[in-house]
Amino acid sequence: MLDITTRDIKFLPGVGEQRATLLGRELNIRSLYDLLYYFPYKYIDRSRVFKVNELGGQLQHVQLLGEIRSFEEMGEGASRRLVAHFTDGTAFVDLVWFRGIKFVKNRLKLNTQYVVFGKPSVFNGRVNIAHPDVDDASLLKLDTMGLQPYYNTTEKMKRHGLNSNAMLKLVQNLFSLLTAPLNETLSADIIQKNGLMSLDDALRIIHFPRNPKELQLAQYRLKFEELFYIQLNILHYAKERQMRYVGHRFARVGEMFNRFYNEQLPFRLTNAQKRVVKEIRADVNCERQMNRLLQGDVGSGKTLVALMSMLLAKDNGYQACLLAPTEILAEQHYATLCRMLGPLPVRVELLTGSTKAKERVPLFEALESGGVDILVGTHAVLEDNVLFHNLGLVVIDEQHRFGVVQRAKMWAKNSVPPHILVMTATPIPRTLAMTLYGDLDVSVIDELPPGRKPINTSHIFRNRIDSLYSFIRGQINEGRQAYVVYPLINESEKLDLKNLEDGYRQLCNVFCDYKLSKLHGKMKPKEKDDEMRRFASGETQILVSTTVIEVGVDVPNASVMVIENAERFGLSQLHQLRGRVGRGASQSYCVLVTDYKLSEDTRKRMEIMTTSNDGFEIAEADLKLRGPGDMEGTQQSGIAFDLKIANLARDEQLLKFVREVARGVVEADPQCCSPLYRVVWERLQRIKSINNRNWGAIS
Repeated sequence: MLDITTRDIKFLPGVGEQRATLLGRELNIRSLYDLLYYFPYKYIDRSRVFKVNELGGQLQHVQLLGEIRSFEEMGEGASRRLVAHFTDGTAFVDLVWFRGIKFVKNRLKLNTQYVVFGKPSVFNGRVNIAHPDVDDASLLKLDTMGLQPYYNTTEKMKRHGLNSNAMLKLVQNLFSLLTAPLNETLSADIIQKNGLMSLDDALRIIHFPRNPKELQLAQYRLKFEELFYIQLNILHYAKERQMRYVGHRFARVGEMFNRFYNEQLPFRLTNAQKRVVKEIRADVNCERQMNRLLQGDVGSGKTLVALMSMLLAKDNGYQACLLAPTEILAEQHYATLCRMLGPLPVRVELLTGSTKAKERVPLFEALESGGVDILVGTHAVLEDNVLFHNLGLVVIDEQHRFGVVQRAKMWAKNSVPPHILVMTATPIPRTLAMTLYGDLDVSVIDELPPGRKPINTSHIFRNRIDSLYSFIRGQINEGRQAYVVYPLINESEKLDLKNLEDGYRQLCNVFCDYKLSKLHGKMKPKEKDDEMRRFASGETQILVSTTVIEVGVDVPNASVMVIENAERFGLSQLHQLRGRVGRGASQSYCVLVTDYKLSEDTRKRMEIMTTSNDGFEIAEADLKLRGPGDMEGTQQSGIAFDLKIANLARDEQLLKFVREVARGVVEADPQCCSPLYRVVWERLQRIKSINNRNWGAIS
């Protein structure tokens, strides 16, 4: 039987070497399998022919049958266009082309019957259809046309003749090769219990649906399967790790924990913090390795919870380590822990890339002998010569900066892998948490300590920039500091870097009586740290930066966050940037600056930001507005995935349901050896190999 996963797309009739290269580069379609799973993005009902005199600008897409009576070329240069006057005898409609004019004139003939398909609009009182599909009238077969699929293609593909219609023909060629039904990819009991359509039917219908009802059933089957295998992989990975690794048992709540709780707490724990501490306590009190994700907005008290967890380790004879992504953040954590612990006899040390060689020798000796209780550090901790006496707990701050390989290095620091607590201030919607961090238990600190003031967020247009500068000046005169952030989306984009430089020069002129710092990703790490230290110490009053400060140092004195071109940021990123202020006792402000002309989505984002300070509410809204984005780099289990049909924002209920189906398979067959689920485990391995091949090709 034809193996579609390995058969190169170039061997499909209608493709060849040149088109294969284009399909691979533009859409990552390299095999017959890739094309089979490249689904249409929309469907249009082509079962009806409209009359021209029925047309108006309110219709979506229409199909017409008639002939072109004349051509007319209008305009010059960029505004040049070809207009064909088309009629079916009831009225005339203008067919308009702005590109490929010569090709269109050579292909289409006057007074010849054509089927025209497109979206009508009204311009200067005349109905027109821009760049319509025009086919020979003999191709019109209303009883079999059903829903017409449309495939996304790039501009480069269209220039080479690979538009949606061409993709449709390639898919038709593919199905002409698939004479036998496709092998099933779910076990018989899963299909039967969940009332699923067969895979062969689902794939044929998703490309060529006859009616909306069967299309819906095909979509459900394919969404179910896509989400099922993502969840199966994550849950199987977690189960395998649970069976393979025992954990250190922290049975005692001892002297250091109790003394800290009774003598050193800076404020009463919130109910959310108490709940999370209990969850962590339950994890480390049983003989399995803890792998827990701690989510909490900026200022919610995650570091305090982490410290109490590390004191549990000390009370039970173990060491703890806190990993931070940057030196300045590690230094801040070190200072915070020392301040919180006060006079308690807990030895905390710091290890970063800047730690001098002569300081490392006694530090390494103390680590290996057990003299150090808590080590705070950066990636320098991962080096092979950093050895612990008995490492029991690793806390990872902003965990997306540390990959699977780096965490595995920390596991190897003890014969029994230490407990892992990963922290993030980036709120993650429930569906993303189940998908990206599905192998971790999740704790959420969803309330702020008492006394924290919500950040006052406003949206202004650029014509009010002078009043904004006056406001900043007033805040600085009261002893505060301000951030001004520019959207460096990609550090190689010279234009964005120029925006930052221009903005910095302008601000230096406006605030010539103050000191400014500048920060961007092109700077060397030491330069970035030096600039950040100048701002954190109060030496400079304004920090002009790109998004490199999104996850950064705590500057309680900073009370103003100005985000330039805020329309170029997603909601979650705006919220992260806003979280740089509001860390002190003073009222803090976030000002979103945009041009006046905004899209509807952008206006919604600005409105959400100005009405909500709830990170989780904002993250859910961001997922609905923008989709999940590129997720494969942060997935815990190491499998890359690319959602082809499911949507995490719209399919939350299905994801929850499918997760329980996958959990049932893992619990029933943890060793992956039951004949009942052989097809499932084989399919999972096949998906991994296909995805690894495809993502490897991209990178």
